Amino acid sequence: MHKVTIYSTPSCVYCKMAKEFFAQNKVQFTEINVADDMKAQEEMIKKSGQYGVPVIDIDGHMIIGFDKGAIKKALGLQ
Repeated sequence: MHKVTIYSTPSCVYCKMAKEFFAQNKVQFTEINVADDMKAQEEMIKKSGQYGVPVIDIDGHMIIGFDKGAIKKALGLQ
């Protein structure tokens, strides 16, 4: 099973789309709200070099934004 973490904010439309995609494909994930957690925000920036969300960590591979093709590839989905 893949370890999936999504760094997001409550108002982010693309974050919601990513979470819906994971749910539709039965992918378990951990959500980290970087709007409320400054330590997690710093961790996200350190890992990805990005300030915007979503940042998706799949088994240590960072995907910036809701890039469905990259997510499918990282998860081995068709």
